[in-house]
Amino acid sequence: MPPRQRLSPADRRAQLLSVGARLFAAHPYDDVRMEEVAAQAGVSRALLYRHFPSKHALFAAVYQQAADRLLAETRLDPADSLAEQLAQGMDVHLDYFVANRNAVLAANRVLAGDPVVQTIMTNELDALRTRLLTVLPLADDGAHDAVSGVLKSWLVFVRVLCVDWLTHETCPRDQLRDVCVGAALGALRSLLAEDPDGRIGELPGA
Repeated sequence: MPPRQRLSPADRRAQLLSVGARLFAAHPYDDVRMEEVAAQAGVSRALLYRHFPSKHALFAAVYQQAADRLLAETRLDPADSLAEQLAQGMDVHLDYFVANRNAVLAANRVLAGDPVVQTIMTNELDALRTRLLTVLPLADDGAHDAVSGVLKSWLVFVRVLCVDWLTHETCPRDQLRDVCVGAALGALRSLLAEDPDGRIGELPGA
């Protein structure tokens, strides 16, 4: 066990989240033990449980932190084409998915029926949809609800496709990104006031 460090409650929580994130990324959810989290953090189990009363609570906090970071790193710049904005957002998420495969599969498979974890994911998707709606050049005021519905369905499609890809890597990562971006562009083109400049061959990195 590493030597015990005296930290503020906030710093201790951050340390435990870091250790938890590392272990949930490295191992399937069922294989992660709170005893190992405490040992790697150099704290007693009692102290760990004061911050996180269960493994589920620790995982939920880790996943909430990840969702917040993904939202912060997803850039939606109206100066870029829609294709570029979607590709950048996909790359941010795929970077996390690949580096944290076990955690992503835990959230979407092992804990698929868990309301806390599912709310975290739903809130992130809703935030992404809201942000996209603010930068899209809608064809008219009446297109808002239609575009919102398309985006909601597309984000669910992306989530399911990416989870399946993490389980069975059936194509290169860049091809997966381009499929996801292309699906959005095809579905949205008739609802936008401007061409989204999104032919697959013009995607960044294609």
